[in-house]
Amino acid sequence: MAGRPEIVERRDPVIWGSGQDPEVLEFEEKGYVQREGALDQSRIDACWEELRRFGDDPAMKDDPRIIREEGGRAVRSIFDVHELSEVVWEAVEQSGAIDLARQILGSDVYVHQSRLNYKPGFAGGAFYWHSDFETWHAEDGMPKPRACSASIALTPNETYNGPLMIMPGTHKYYVQCAGETPEDYYKESLVTTAPKVGVPSEEHITEMYREHGLDVLTGGAGSMTMFDCNALHASGGNITPLPRANVFIVFNSVENELAEPFAGTPPRPDFLARRP
Repeated sequence: MAGRPEIVERRDPVIWGSGQDPEVLEFEEKGYVQREGALDQSRIDACWEELRRFGDDPAMKDDPRIIREEGGRAVRSIFDVHELSEVVWEAVEQSGAIDLARQILGSDVYVHQSRLNYKPGFAGGAFYWHSDFETWHAEDGMPKPRACSASIALTPNETYNGPLMIMPGTHKYYVQCAGETPEDYYKESLVTTAPKVGVPSEEHITEMYREHGLDVLTGGAGSMTMFDCNALHASGGNITPLPRANVFIVFNSVENELAEPFAGTPPRPDFLARRP
């Protein structure tokens, strides 16, 4: 964006529906809610088999939906998993994520993006501080922050193997980011641990931390975290022997249809931003 970036209050609601469910109320306050036991062990095992299948399939070797760690061959993310795998989609259905997203967004929903995030032991890279809505607004044309993301754990998420970190309450503020988004920037941003644009300044990150604190979101295999698209979040690298893997599904309201990207760049590929 042009000019000096600022922190401004969010104008749009967090909860678009009328539900008073305790999970929904917690989500409204903190910008996220956690649920243990969203998947049973059989579903977890089946998803792991799918991950291995993707990794061993020669036809997927150079598929653009497979994102590898910067400078290496280790898999960082597999996009479009809800389209690639019926097994993964059945796990999402079992988790209850779809119904919770409908309550939060106050409408029917569709999958804007899906991926399997994988941080292998010793090799898992970091994801820097960001708000997803910043990217989805600028690069995908999402008009309003009427979207939420479910992260479903396939492994234990411990404090030490690169778990999700969120600054609770930051979903109620829009942290502007400096710089213009280059064309096809996603090809760089998906692999780098230090993006050049689309991320807040260190000063704003520090200000948000001092005001809101930081929650490290741990949980057992099969647990689920639903978080707001505008919440500041990140995850550290994984230098432990323990892998970390999560199915990540972004739900957008059917009433929040994507327009042309607000950054003025061409739309990203369908596997990054589905248009119903």
